[in-house]
Amino acid sequence: MEIWINPACSKCRGALTLLDAEGAGYTVRRYLEDVPSADEIREVLGRLGLEPWDVTRTQEAEAKELGVKEWPRDAAGRDRWIEALAAHPRLIQRPIITAEDGTAVVGRTEEAVRDALSRR
Repeated sequence: MEIWINPACSKCRGALTLLDAEGAGYTVRRYLEDVPSADEIREVLGRLGLEPWDVTRTQEAEAKELGVKEWPRDAAGRDRWIEALAAHPRLIQRPIITAEDGTAVVGRTEEAVRDALSRR
């Protein structure tokens, strides 16, 4: 199990606390420092079963500067979104937990983190 975190994020810290309390084995990826490539983002999106716009933090200043809210949310625009996430990792929703069964969840709630735990 791997968890993508921003240490300054309270949701990320909460997810780590719950993983520790449950004795889960995991690897931490500080994705602002160890930025995922476009291919890694594609792979995680596949595991999540989501599209890039589903995991984009559209209220971030960088998102507003890029104008992502106005971008098409379709197959033709998908790569543009993924490239933006790779170039601006602050836009990636967090924390993302990759489960051992090959799936992933956005662990913003206790229920989502427990769902990832149930998949080990």
